[in-house]
Amino acid sequence: MPGGEYGELGGSLPAIASLNASYSTTLSLPSPYLFLPPTERKAISDVRRTFCLFVTFDLLFISLLWIIELNISNTIWENLEKEVVLYNFKSSFFDILLLAVFRFLCLQVGYAAFKLKHWWVIAITTLVTSAFLVAKVIVSNLLTQNAFGYVLPITSFVVAWLETWFLDFKVLTQEAEDERAYLAAVNAACERAPMIYPRAVSDGQFYSPPESVAGSEEDLDEEGLGRRAVTAQEKEYVRQGKEAMSVVEQILSQEDNWKYEKNNDMGDSVYTLEIPFHGKTFILKAFMQCPAELVYQEVILQPEKMVLWNKTVSVCQILQRVDDNTMVSYDVSSGAAGGVVSARDFVNVRRVERKRDCYLSAGMATDHDAKPPSGRYVRGENGPGGFVVLKSSSNPSVCTFIWVLNTDLKGRLPRYLIHQSLAATMFEFMTHLRQRIADLPSVRSHLHT
Repeated sequence: MPGGEYGELGGSLPAIASLNASYSTTLSLPSPYLFLPPTERKAISDVRRTFCLFVTFDLLFISLLWIIELNISNTIWENLEKEVVLYNFKSSFFDILLLAVFRFLCLQVGYAAFKLKHWWVIAITTLVTSAFLVAKVIVSNLLTQNAFGYVLPITSFVVAWLETWFLDFKVLTQEAEDERAYLAAVNAACERAPMIYPRAVSDGQFYSPPESVAGSEEDLDEEGLGRRAVTAQEKEYVRQGKEAMSVVEQILSQEDNWKYEKNNDMGDSVYTLEIPFHGKTFILKAFMQCPAELVYQEVILQPEKMVLWNKTVSVCQILQRVDDNTMVSYDVSSGAAGGVVSARDFVNVRRVERKRDCYLSAGMATDHDAKPPSGRYVRGENGPGGFVVLKSSSNPSVCTFIWVLNTDLKGRLPRYLIHQSLAATMFEFMTHLRQRIADLPSVRSHLHT
């Protein structure tokens, strides 16, 4: 590429900024682990085993407290006769022990013996426990007897709700993620598809980053007109960029396995795909009535200008251009969900390639000395994801836009809350992008002719 043209556009070569900075992903994924053959699965997961141990602890702990209570006054046999044989709802602690036995039997049978994957059993035990204890405290005179009139009901109530939290937010969530990852690994191992976008020579009036030969460390042509990675750190950036590109291509090649989630009035659709070790990946597919080069120019080549029309991004700064295809960027997302999600910052490595009738930008999280984590923002982590712009083979005035998104915003945000908002966020981005394309002078002049 001539030096003048390169110098004009080189400064804007991005590591995708945009909303992908606000909602991007987690760890890098080495290629040997992309599609691992499924291993033998445990009969009961570690997190479920821990839950069953906690349920056992519940019974033993309440039993211990009750036995101690029996020894406070008189002999244990006299108190046993008083609380068990001569049971009285208003004065006996024996029913609280039976309540612990009830929880133990229901939960162990449901989640250890039958390995249920639903919350209805623990919902029943917690509801019964809560209602019984509230009635017990209101009607009985336990609080006037001794300290155990406070300790036993409160302990039983707290432990029951801890069990509910543990099962709902730890056991079922973790097992569902493990199941999705296992099934994705099985599908990938059995149905590994070839790459669908073969390489091609760059062309067109827009800057298209050159490609290096697979397996080669050289990103420089014989005349030395381009840039190449020199230091060990730069070569690592290039490796990460190629790794992200490989994952995105694998996701694109498995379109038959995408699970439809929802669409909007413009016909844009959101799908999901489970990726081993990365979890749920969101995929937006949209049809746009404009040339592919325009979308490529606005979304991929000019991320710094994206802050002007995409209000979900407040900062995009190019930290380092590693080679003609790869760069590192620093992005800051604006707050989202009415302030529930605070601003996040991201350091991304991005690889941009031009292939047959296709522009791709893929990337993942990386580290850079210029932007270490700070206390000002929560540092999110990006993983395999990016943007794809597909030319139409029959009509150069239209194109298909694909956004691959897999996110971990860190912090203490519930994962299900983030997942629920992602489709709306992706649709909002498409609204901004279409408005931006419509405002371009080239598009307006084309519409008037």
